[in-house]
Amino acid sequence: MQHYDQNFKQEAIRLALSGTKSIAQTARDLGIKEASLYSWISQAKNSGEVFDTEETKLSSAELIEELKRVKKENVRLKEERDILKKATVFFAQEEQKR
Repeated sequence: MQHYDQNFKQEAIRLALSGTKSIAQTARDLGIKEASLYSWISQAKNSGEVFDTEETKLSSAELIEELKRVKKENVRLKEERDILKKATVFFAQEEQKR
């Protein structure tokens, strides 16, 4: 039976409760048993160590809206990055002409 340190358990709980993935998927991603993660979450809630985060209080509609907002922001940031890349190339070429 594998034993995990407290920091690992706390981080796993935080990921499971605040992430966009299901608890089952989080457990698979971390390479732990789903039942173990559910048990850790239950123990932490019963001991008062874990409180519902803002993310877990959002409704499905709110999560969808947040996802749309984040996707739009991601597109804008990629465009800004591409503009900066082009500007860097332009100014580098100008500097070489001197």
